[in-house]
Amino acid sequence: MPALPQNHLEKTYAGVLGKLIGVYLGRPFENWTYQDIQARLGPITYYVHSQFDVPLVVIDDDVSGTFTFVRALEEHPGEEVGEFDCGKVGDTWLNQVIDKRTVFWWGGHGISTEHTVFNHLKRGVRPPVSGSEETNGRTLAEQIGAQIFIDGWAMVCPGNAEVAAKFAREAARVSHDGVAVDAAVLWAVMEAEAFVERDVDKLLDRGLGFVGVESALRKPIADVRAWVSKDGDWERTRQRIEDAYGYDKYGGICHMIPNHLIMIMAVLYAGHDFTQAMHIINTAGWDTDCNSGNVGCLVGIINGLEGFENDKGLDWRGPLADRALISSADGGYSINDAVRITYDLANIAHKVARLPPPPPPKNGAQWHFTLPGSVQGFQCASPASDVQIAQTLDAGTPALSITLHTPCSAETETEVLTQTFTPQDALAVKRDYELMACPLISPGQTLVAVLSSPASNPAPITATIRLKAYDFTDALIPASSPPTTLAPGATKSITWTIPASLANKPIQQLGVALAASNATGTVYLHSIKYSGTPCLTLSRPPLATGPGLASVPETMWTYQWVSSIHKVHTKFGPSFFLAQDAGEGMFYTGTRAWEDYSATATGVVVNLGEAHGVVVRVQGLNRWYGVVLRREGGKTWVEVVKARDAERVVLGRAEVEWGLDVKYEIAVEVEGDRIAARFGRVRVEAVDGEYRGGAAGFVLGAGSICADSLKIAPV
Repeated sequence: MPALPQNHLEKTYAGVLGKLIGVYLGRPFENWTYQDIQARLGPITYYVHSQFDVPLVVIDDDVSGTFTFVRALEEHPGEEVGEFDCGKVGDTWLNQVIDKRTVFWWGGHGISTEHTVFNHLKRGVRPPVSGSEETNGRTLAEQIGAQIFIDGWAMVCPGNAEVAAKFAREAARVSHDGVAVDAAVLWAVMEAEAFVERDVDKLLDRGLGFVGVESALRKPIADVRAWVSKDGDWERTRQRIEDAYGYDKYGGICHMIPNHLIMIMAVLYAGHDFTQAMHIINTAGWDTDCNSGNVGCLVGIINGLEGFENDKGLDWRGPLADRALISSADGGYSINDAVRITYDLANIAHKVARLPPPPPPKNGAQWHFTLPGSVQGFQCASPASDVQIAQTLDAGTPALSITLHTPCSAETETEVLTQTFTPQDALAVKRDYELMACPLISPGQTLVAVLSSPASNPAPITATIRLKAYDFTDALIPASSPPTTLAPGATKSITWTIPASLANKPIQQLGVALAASNATGTVYLHSIKYSGTPCLTLSRPPLATGPGLASVPETMWTYQWVSSIHKVHTKFGPSFFLAQDAGEGMFYTGTRAWEDYSATATGVVVNLGEAHGVVVRVQGLNRWYGVVLRREGGKTWVEVVKARDAERVVLGRAEVEWGLDVKYEIAVEVEGDRIAARFGRVRVEAVDGEYRGGAAGFVLGAGSICADSLKIAPV
């Protein structure tokens, strides 16, 4: 296995940024034609979301699928490259996709390829049969999805075309076949090789080397290359593509061939000019977010971070601020940023290359600003003229530079914050998939912020850690650590445990608040780290009373739960009133940073059903530990269960007395390899160490349960 390219980390970051910029640029006018774009928007040269009155950063299947499915390499870490196959990726689909709720365009069985294939997987049809032409017909098998989700597989194989082709082919075969798989492989090889080669023609030749000589992809690409060479005008070439290979030549909603060809056209014309590549691929129309995301990733890798800078005065990275939203069954991965994604991909790349993982930046701080230009979602609500935020070096150490251009008192302090939970504006954009997110930080955890003040500052600056959480009316309420004074030339750490007063109030923002009453100045934020076990009791906020009760909307409290169950009641009865029509359903909150803890459900009543319980260390729908009450053979058992993909393994069990409509307390502790369940006075213990961290909540079989509260605490 070859060593990783020396600059692979920054190139990966550029690829991730290119993907995000491309998707968020093209999303507002997705599926418009070239003619519609020209008539209604004109040439696309920069972000246009404001013209649609929507946020720039929203949930999108292109982002979600790309950075979710590659995590199959984390879920199956022991697999050798040669043994890794499409079945493993299919298992990750079933673990991370919530039916009709996350990741995909749920356009209907037989219409949406991914929707159709997910239905096959649920029924036990294994890849590659799930995505084959024989199963789904040629039209569905050749839609665009295999290509749009491919970038992650390339970025974990920097400079290694053979392995990138292997991963891309296996991932694509879960849902697609034929020419769609060929296109995904070609693009993944181009991106993997772009870490070590900048010539677009050579990259294309390298990609074609992994496509069969009889592939239906070869002639269209040869035509585009000839037209580009002859025309010297992308709009003329685009018209040729539409005339010869346009949407009218293919069936389905979004065929791969037309979109693939305008992507090839864009990189041949502008592979070394990110701004021009974005202009071409977005103005050309069709599946703009998909095409722009793939082109943005490839051109980002080719040119590196410098490629986002241009002489047209455009700031591609500033409005994005590294932010990303991901829709999957891992609620702790939903509120994300390009730096976190980059390091996750780099860690996988080390595993693929059989290299030890790199040490985490700044002792494991989650916000560390180590990559050039990174801000990790930190923004300021103050006017841009008052505050400037940028990544910089402080005595050679990367940090976030916060410069105050005007004095600010304690009453008018400057807040610089990043998102840690769902922003309300993200919910206002309706899609066929939902954003299921869990707060990244919770009461009981400890925050450590490291800040410094340059010696050139004219006066001290006061700093606090600042949080903002949703209260029971969805207003954002502030909470702050005790203030710290930063004298010029000083470096200080602020350590603060998130207070219990924020329990049951999802924390939506984290950062620092600064005050400098008599002077301007700069503060360097070096890092913020959270650690420890949450300590909180989760129960429904007080119900509103009085006129209009029936129209009270769901609060942000309800949006902190990842749910695959059929019905959640939030306005009457106990805090958790849950029902599952058939099969297994999950309802949970938390992140993989929750490692050793106890989860105790109080006032649990089984209304109907024969297999319900409390789950811990949840890493998706099919990876968790739990304590499950089950009726079997005329007896009732309390079981410690491990879910691993399709298997449910009983690690320990004991017989208990259990009746419907009776309140019980169910508890489970996880510490290291130990799992200990308690049901009344009965205890069951087991040992298993595969899952080291994850969320907590409830698992349901067919039936219904309710509970008064779920308490999370250190063991």
